[in-house]
Amino acid sequence: MGDLVRLLQLVQFSDSALPVGAFTFSNGLESAIQEGVVHDAGSLKAFVLAATRQAATLDGVALLVAHRAAQAEDMGLIVAADHAAHQRKLNEETRTMAVRMGRKLGELGEHIVRTRPLADWMEMVRGRQAPGTFPIGLALVTSGFDIDARHAFAAHQYGVASMILGAALRLMRITFLETQAILFEVNATVEEAYEHIRTDTLDDMKGFAPAADILAAVHLKAHIRMFMN
Repeated sequence: MGDLVRLLQLVQFSDSALPVGAFTFSNGLESAIQEGVVHDAGSLKAFVLAATRQAATLDGVALLVAHRAAQAEDMGLIVAADHAAHQRKLNEETRTMAVRMGRKLGELGEHIVRTRPLADWMEMVRGRQAPGTFPIGLALVTSGFDIDARHAFAAHQYGVASMILGAALRLMRITFLETQAILFEVNATVEEAYEHIRTDTLDDMKGFAPAADILAAVHLKAHIRMFMN
């Protein structure tokens, strides 16, 4: 396949319209707005930047490790990365989001990208031997059609930002012009984020963002919710 084909395949799997359920989650934004943490375009941009930094050092590392493991057909390391991505999420909401989206992505991938690592992983997910988190699913799918790990990481980071900004349009007074300007700025940080974690191992994974974790916990018990937990 040529580079243009791979580019379009990557665009397809990073599209916000991909049917894996991303539109049903706000990644903590709903509580952030209810609690006054996010209230305008500036505070929204800060929230998205914090979320993408956390995603890079946590799920981003798991994705890169799993992507390399898929190319080596090392199922043990793939499953270890899956468990690491699941266990390092401190609150129930983010764990739920990761596995619901991950399993849907895996099911979709099975119909499009038929590789042994993806099939074996999905068998283990269905057998409850692996949790089935989204970054691992994305690593296996992109590895399956020869997208390199660097571009797979970029697609993951884009997905985190676009999920939150899509939710913002439904939750607060902000225009699509403002959200697209924020996304453009956030996208410009991806190269630095990749260079920061590209050689990290599972032992290096970290996601210290206590305010985000508290907001996700608040959302779990919220009486009024537009987005799922």
